[in-house]
Amino acid sequence: MFFLIVFSLTSFLGYAQENVEYDVFEIPLHENKNAVSEEIHNNDPAFGLLINNISNSVLKAFIPRNNTPKAAVIICPGGGYHVLLFEREGTKVAEAFNKHNIAAFVLKYRLPGNTNSMAPLQDAQRAIQIIRKNSEKWGVNPDKIGIMGFSAGGHLAASLGVHYDSVLVENKEKTNLRPDFMVLVNPVISFTDSIGHLGSRENLLGKSSDENLVRFFSNELYVTENTPKTILLHTDDDQVVPVENSFYFYSELHRHKVPSELHVYSRGDHGFIQIPEFEEWFDRCIRWMKIEKIYN
Repeated sequence: MFFLIVFSLTSFLGYAQENVEYDVFEIPLHENKNAVSEEIHNNDPAFGLLINNISNSVLKAFIPRNNTPKAAVIICPGGGYHVLLFEREGTKVAEAFNKHNIAAFVLKYRLPGNTNSMAPLQDAQRAIQIIRKNSEKWGVNPDKIGIMGFSAGGHLAASLGVHYDSVLVENKEKTNLRPDFMVLVNPVISFTDSIGHLGSRENLLGKSSDENLVRFFSNELYVTENTPKTILLHTDDDQVVPVENSFYFYSELHRHKVPSELHVYSRGDHGFIQIPEFEEWFDRCIRWMKIEKIYN
């Protein structure tokens, strides 16, 4: 049984938009899980709510109040697998999707410092499993459920996109765990020494990284013709996650004839702190979703 916290909000971001009413509720992903440590919440002037020390995963849903079947996006905030930028790369983005009548689910995934290396991917699989099982109740089109991720959250999203068939959750009903599309923003893709983000790798796998796990989580190596359609956004001057992460992944998508787009901005560094502006890159995502008939 899910534990729901339901209340209504009127979406608000720092730019002009119509008021859109939506419901918000939280769903623990795993039953009978007890926190082994207390979460730490901090409010940063630039990034908003930051959460670390996560040992219990939760899906925070933002669903527009109408009965129209709608697309849905699971949002994985970044933070190098040691913290989650839960507001800037989570709830604020969910509110923006709601403006377009797209349901959004922010994934507060477990951080491996409190658990095992597979826990974040297990949480992502459980999230899409829950949404598909409840799609009718929540007015979600079960064939238009995607995943979005920023930085290390992009790594998690891409990991689900290429490893959806490595089932890590109980799935007696054989629910389809494959996302229908991916939105990857300055993503960590690879854990290789040459282009990988070694901080994320160490946080996820530990200092003595098992070579088999390094390969498993180098997602560019597992792209196939069945990998979900993808849009990637990155900056050429990213000093944290080299833009080659997006290049290599796009190259493999292209080689396997997976519908995909790659947008590289000349400036903005990591995280799109000032440029490109939110409206610029987010509107490109919406445009792509329309072209791919994900969003009407």
